[in-house]
Amino acid sequence: MILGQLANVLSLLVMPLLLTGLLNRVKSLWSGRKGPPLLQPAYDVLRLLRKTPVYSTTTTPLFQIAPWVFLLTAFGSALLVPVLGSRAIASFPFDFVWFAYVWALGRVAVMLAALDTGSAFEGMGCAREATFSTLLEPVLFLVLSALCLRSGTHTLEEALRLDVANGSLLIRACAVLALLIVLQVESARMPVDDPSTHLELTMVHEVMVLDHSGPDLAAIQLGSAIKLFVGASMIATLLNPWAASGGPAASAANLALAALVAVFVGTVESLVARLKLRLVPNYIAIALGSAAVALLLGAWGAVHGP
Repeated sequence: MILGQLANVLSLLVMPLLLTGLLNRVKSLWSGRKGPPLLQPAYDVLRLLRKTPVYSTTTTPLFQIAPWVFLLTAFGSALLVPVLGSRAIASFPFDFVWFAYVWALGRVAVMLAALDTGSAFEGMGCAREATFSTLLEPVLFLVLSALCLRSGTHTLEEALRLDVANGSLLIRACAVLALLIVLQVESARMPVDDPSTHLELTMVHEVMVLDHSGPDLAAIQLGSAIKLFVGASMIATLLNPWAASGGPAASAANLALAALVAVFVGTVESLVARLKLRLVPNYIAIALGSAAVALLLGAWGAVHGP
């Protein structure tokens, strides 16, 4: 048990930045470039930690606290997800509600910090982020509720374990589709957002962190990498047929599947153009519809059996 928890902690320390580096490498390969090293995100975080942050005279202490709140909420959500497929670091009944609202708290912290700068430009990004997150939150609740309902459990780690024998394969397929879109929105990835854009009229997440620097920006980048790893691990656990059995093989399979999710996200980001802002709600609606189907199937299965 102790070794398993240590392995979970070690994966949380190593995999987020490694997964981000893998995603960036995939994007480079699709564009015909060699790309940065896989550990380049880790080098960037270390470089930012050595810099002195610069604060505007219009900001309050809220601006300095928010990045670390975002980082803590990212770690808090990771504690509930079986990143190695079998066991999470922490688990309690209905923890998926806590998971959803911890993600929301981190998002709100970044938005408040952006508004604290007094910039109308960053306020525009906050308005877009608030719109997308309002549409996305029901998706997360519907998916996690459907998984808990069909599995007959009340914890996130148990609900994510794939069990084809009980007839939940279709539910898990709908959940994977919905969670992929959740991952793209939460990680500010194509086709919802472009993390490398410099076009003011289309920026969402990046515009909200323009005034952050030094360790504060490092905290935001590390928190974003952790959320990417958490989302990829949730999808990987759903796809991992050995998740319930545990052991080194299940852990290796889960990490490999999480890496494949990162490769898929990087491929989509390389081959698909960014959606127009007015079409993003329609894209999120696909996730909402898929999550609703999963919930209906879960309710039907709970009443009538597999």
